[in-house]
Amino acid sequence: MWESGDYDTGSPISTAKNGLHTDGFHQRGHSWFVSTDIPSDFLVQIGDITFHLHKFPLLSRCAKMNRIIYESRDAEINKLCLDDLPGGADAFELAAKFCYGVAVNLTATNISGLRCAAEFLEMTEDLEEGNLIFKTEAFLSYVVLSSWRDSIVVLKSCENLSPWAENLQIVRRCSESIAWKACANPKGIRWQYTGKPRSSSNESSPSRGGAHVPPDWWFEDVSILRIDHFVRVVTAIKVKGMRYELIGSAIVHYGSKWLPGLAEGTAATAPSDEGCSISSISNAAWKGGGGNLHVIVAGNQEFPTSIQAKDQRMIVESLISIIPQQRDCVSCSFLLRLLRMANMLKVAPALVTELEKRVGMQFEHATLSDLLIPCFNTKETIYDVDLVQRLLEHFLVQEQSEGSSPTRHPSSDLKMYDGGSQRGSHLNGKMRVARLVDSYLTEVARDRNLSLTKFQVLAEALPESARTCDDGLYRAVDSYLKAHPTLTEHERKRLCRVMECQKLSMDACMHAAQNERLPLRVVVQVLFSEQMKISNAVALKEGGESQYQPMVPNRKTLLEGTPQSFQEGWTTAKKDINTLKFEVESVKAKYLELQNEMEALQRELNKLAKPKQTSAWTSGWKKLSKFTKMTEANDTGSQVATADHTRKTPRRWRNSIS
Repeated sequence: MWESGDYDTGSPISTAKNGLHTDGFHQRGHSWFVSTDIPSDFLVQIGDITFHLHKFPLLSRCAKMNRIIYESRDAEINKLCLDDLPGGADAFELAAKFCYGVAVNLTATNISGLRCAAEFLEMTEDLEEGNLIFKTEAFLSYVVLSSWRDSIVVLKSCENLSPWAENLQIVRRCSESIAWKACANPKGIRWQYTGKPRSSSNESSPSRGGAHVPPDWWFEDVSILRIDHFVRVVTAIKVKGMRYELIGSAIVHYGSKWLPGLAEGTAATAPSDEGCSISSISNAAWKGGGGNLHVIVAGNQEFPTSIQAKDQRMIVESLISIIPQQRDCVSCSFLLRLLRMANMLKVAPALVTELEKRVGMQFEHATLSDLLIPCFNTKETIYDVDLVQRLLEHFLVQEQSEGSSPTRHPSSDLKMYDGGSQRGSHLNGKMRVARLVDSYLTEVARDRNLSLTKFQVLAEALPESARTCDDGLYRAVDSYLKAHPTLTEHERKRLCRVMECQKLSMDACMHAAQNERLPLRVVVQVLFSEQMKISNAVALKEGGESQYQPMVPNRKTLLEGTPQSFQEGWTTAKKDINTLKFEVESVKAKYLELQNEMEALQRELNKLAKPKQTSAWTSGWKKLSKFTKMTEANDTGSQVATADHTRKTPRRWRNSIS
């Protein structure tokens, strides 16, 4: 089994060998004293703790103290300060007891600090056989690394021992031990883990080989680790070949536990101690230590305003870097919540771009609530519309690359069927994304700071085949018109170009026909489209469903599949349109003719405005013209014609004379 108890390595040191006898140590205030009749001659100061000891027991097993005392110029040195000792006063207390021959109990809680302290004090085999380095190393190798619980406890205790724990390979060995046990077959092994309680106590702590062990039994235990140690464990688990779905679930569990707001519907809190077999070291919230994180990209060099924000940024960057490359290892909802926190905490741009690509790979599974990410960088808009635009572009690139890749062999019917299914799934994915984008546009359209260009670009990003119905786009357009009442007529027409009136449902057409915010041209198009649908429906009812073809590849097929009555109605409408066009051209011609006449009259008016001389010939001809008109009333038809000829001739002569 993988459990262990305390391991007693101490034994009383021989009085003959050391020249003194002790009954142990006792503490008074902040000072430790050896229970012996011989007065102490050497003080060791570690922080605010003082140890009153003797030189000979320490020098016999600690090479570092030997060197410090004998290399010192002061031969009578009797005090030493060791503030940089790894493990602190607790580890030195155990090391000092070992030097005096007092029994020392090695446990998973104190072994890492004692091992680092022994290395610091250079308690090697050169001074005495069976020294502290040898004993602590044996305990680590044969006891700790064979136990799941002890490996977790030791790795947790290494958080304050950097870089000593790293240099002594304690972190690496514990991480690999945990990874090996997490990937091992649980049959026939006695387990103890701290997973969430199941329906019965037997399931939560199985002790028999036949008991069922859930695949996520190790999630809770590894989630108490600091982020850099968690990364080491997950990296080792990847190397062992664990399923990527389980690795992704472990990452989600860790992120939901340590990042406030990342867990959907719950706030992140510090780990709970209830029912935890390793609660002695997990009862406090995680604090960033001095360990180096080797697998992440350095983020923004500006220091955040709080330590908590800095720690959260490190967690986000680390989680992004260890997410498996497989598409469905984590949910799209988790990725979007992680992306929200990454933007809020100003994570490294390279990691944010990588996360955006991951979201684009499964964008069809996103929800509207997860897409409503506030704009943290600028105050131009409430929501980050540019971010959604980038996510949509990544999705389209992914769809295009998958569609262009070879998915079937010509000679395989099965693969041909699979290729058709894949194309259908791509089409369904685009349709789901189209509905999601329409809902998002409807929501963000209420922002008065949202520019028309951003709205139009996002609405037109998807191909036409992604939308079979434009009701969602119509709702978005109507919301934008409501929130932006000052748009010009040109801008409103430009906005309405994003939707196709032919793709609106009957209810949407009825609403649009009465919508005063829409341009008149759009309303006419909607009415015409509605009339076509009504005519088509009537013709379908009369001619039968077999004559109706909803999907037509070209104009010829459309005409062949359209009922005769609808074709006749369409022909009549075309004639009416041509007649209207002819009338418009006639009006234009009349307008030009009237304009020419107006110009001629203007020229005549200018001529009449000039002063002219009146002669006797002119007055005479006027009298003759008046006499001729009086004669015309009494003459016959032939005489009228003669008189008319007589009247026209002198007028031409008069004009020529004048």
